Amino acid sequence: NLGFEGYHNDTGCIDFPKEQWKAWYDWFVCGKPERFYAYIVRNCDNAFIGEVNVHKSNDGNWYDMGIVLESTYRGMGYANEALYLILNETFEKLSVSVVHNDFEKSRVAAIKTHLSVGFVIEKEINGIVHLCITKNQYFTM
Repeated sequence: NLGFEGYHNDTGCIDFPKEQWKAWYDWFVCGKPERFYAYIVRNCDNAFIGEVNVHKSNDGNWYDMGIVLESTYRGMGYANEALYLILNETFEKLSVSVVHNDFEKSRVAAIKTHLSVGFVIEKEINGIVHLCITKNQYFTM
């Protein structure tokens, strides 16, 4: 229960009406170096797999990230590859020093995926796991 308007607890989806698309695109996609957004596309057939993003945190000196895979492509290893690519982009081209992500402790597969690419669990508060990875950790793996 994220408790904000437009979020549906039963599906985990967030309303995104067409009239909001352009403003969102201009803010998020065109926002380097504070923000970076990319589609995840499978090389062999250009199938859309999902999306990744990083953005400067309002809470500290790090970047928060997100990754979403279409459900039919989950559990196939695409998340690992996408995380490596977004971390490389973030640490190499945006010169970021720390990337953070957080989500529900019940998302065991997401935790496993993040740990497998070098994230560490920083803390857990009220069922939310906070993970982070530094530029140094990423490049010394």
